Amino acid sequence: MTTRIGIDAGGTLTKIAYWNENNEMVFDRFLSSDFQKVKEWIESNHPNASICVTGGRAEQLKVHFSSKEDIPYIVEFDATMNGVMYQMKQGSIEPKAAIIANIGTGTSIHIMQNNIHKRLGGTGIGGGTLLGLGMALTGISDFEEIIKQSREGSRTEIDVLVSDIYKNNKLPIKGTLTASNFGGISLNNSNNRSSSDLLAGVQGIIGEVVASLCIQVADAHQVEDIIYIGTTLEDNELLQQIIESYTVLKLKKPTFLDKHGYSGAIGALLENTKKY
Repeated sequence: MTTRIGIDAGGTLTKIAYWNENNEMVFDRFLSSDFQKVKEWIESNHPNASICVTGGRAEQLKVHFSSKEDIPYIVEFDATMNGVMYQMKQGSIEPKAAIIANIGTGTSIHIMQNNIHKRLGGTGIGGGTLLGLGMALTGISDFEEIIKQSREGSRTEIDVLVSDIYKNNKLPIKGTLTASNFGGISLNNSNNRSSSDLLAGVQGIIGEVVASLCIQVADAHQVEDIIYIGTTLEDNELLQQIIESYTVLKLKKPTFLDKHGYSGAIGALLENTKKY
């Protein structure tokens, strides 16, 4: 039996989804900076596999498989939405309409209604921001270490809250809302800020910007459900908490899928499976 593999070659990570011998969907990932490892993994474990690719770096990846002719490609947005819809059905999550935020290197925002999707916009804020700003501020270059340390940090000395500005005055909006991300750096003459605090602050920027954009889009289209996906959320509880709390505060319903980081790879796998 030929193994079917779906590959999502993203800007930072290359995600893989495939069916094992028990017809279970299995996942793996590699750095997109080393496609040779992806090739070696496939040649060692699934040399006769049928491959379908998606993602912004798909053509760069295909160069490494010159022996495999005509590797099919599925448009990234289509693959991702197909992967999202598959996971929603598996989890019995089927809203009539939802905003989908794919937080990868940057963030792409879509609307999905009755299995039809449309890209509405996006932002350059995403996982690349966390890695780039994190490295610039702390010198830490390992993505997992950035996430780990950010969990231990506090944003108290980093951000300015609405309550910090109004103090004894009547609050026009909820006092715990962020008035200025990183605004506390210039206001608080303190050396108590740690690398963990700075990284927590970066997570705050990403979570609040992405959630705010999604909420505005959801309001404009009269949609209640917002589904957040993307590898930036993988094992990143802090970012999920920031996004969830802000989304709930604005009376929207946030959802995080189990394998949200692999939605594109799942979509490519489903496209590959469909052909046989």
